[in-house]
Amino acid sequence: MTDTEKLTKLQTMVPDETNATILSTFLELAGDEILVRLYPYGYDTTDVPARYEELQLRIAAYHINKMGAEGQISHSENGIVRQYESADTPASYLNRVTPFVGVIR
Repeated sequence: MTDTEKLTKLQTMVPDETNATILSTFLELAGDEILVRLYPYGYDTTDVPARYEELQLRIAAYHINKMGAEGQISHSENGIVRQYESADTPASYLNRVTPFVGVIR
């Protein structure tokens, strides 16, 4: 999937956010999170493998929506207390990424 296709899909997933720069930034950050989990000992690529592109979109949408009220696990009304699964990307998303490791040479 090309970057333009990812951007189009993300715009569909988050219709309230129309700023392409914001959407692209969140896509890039989501890709970085996946790559860090995928290659725990470092990496020299910026391309997210095709099998994780949908996950990249979900993570980007999660963070964009989290700017509002989505992704909450708890909410109080009058005291306005919001709680999220984690301070960053939920573990339930990143647990889908299988780390790639090699052998000592």
